[in-house]
Amino acid sequence: QIQLVESGGGLVQPGGSLTLSCLAYGNFNSIYLMGWYRRAPGKQRELVATMMLNRTITYDDSVKDRFIISRETTKSVVRLQMNRLKPEDTAVYYCHGRRNGINYWGRGTQVTVSS
Repeated sequence: QIQLVESGGGLVQPGGSLTLSCLAYGNFNSIYLMGWYRRAPGKQRELVATMMLNRTITYDDSVKDRFIISRETTKSVVRLQMNRLKPEDTAVYYCHGRRNGINYWGRGTQVTVSS
């Protein structure tokens, strides 16, 4: 069983930065895919960034060159460093992990980009 807990959300001004963290409880090294998704008000959940165990990374075009995903195995943590934030980045951000074909989700953390 895997439990994912996000932290680091909040209110930030446009152009600012924020780092989200996802702490995984359980066998972290067995999770071969981890990533971040987000759901903006009135929209469907969408992929933001993913990282596989072999370090293969995928970013949505809307965040490429602004967001950085990283995985710290020793601490069972996946982070999402978000730079040059825009109002359209406002959403609930969810941590995601997949192991043995099963998807795991955190409860989400709110990110609001507003002046």
